[in-house]
Amino acid sequence: MPPGVAPRSALVTACTACGACCAAPDIHALGKPLGVPCVHLGTDSGQGCLCAVYADRPAVCRSYQPDWVCGEVAPLPTLEARTARFLQIYGLEAEAGP
Repeated sequence: MPPGVAPRSALVTACTACGACCAAPDIHALGKPLGVPCVHLGTDSGQGCLCAVYADRPAVCRSYQPDWVCGEVAPLPTLEARTARFLQIYGLEAEAGP
C-alpha cells in the first residue's frame, strides 16, 4: 500500500459514497463498458450510498475489495472527478473515450 493511504477499514466506510468502481471500470459480467456509470448508480440520496440496489447488488459487485486506488479517488468531490482519476491511475483515459 502506498504511503499515506488509509487502511482498508477506512476505505470500506467511504466505499458506498464514492461510486468510482461503478463508473470507471468495465464490468463484463454486467455488460458495462469502460467509463460508463452502472445503470444502478444514482445520486446521493442522503443515505450515503450511490448504489440503488446495494442490498441486492450482483455478486461481481459484492466481491469487489477496496484497495489503495479507492483511497486516491474517494476524497475527490464529484463522481466525474473520481471516475477520471480512477481511469488515469490505470492509464485507461483514451480507451474510455470522451
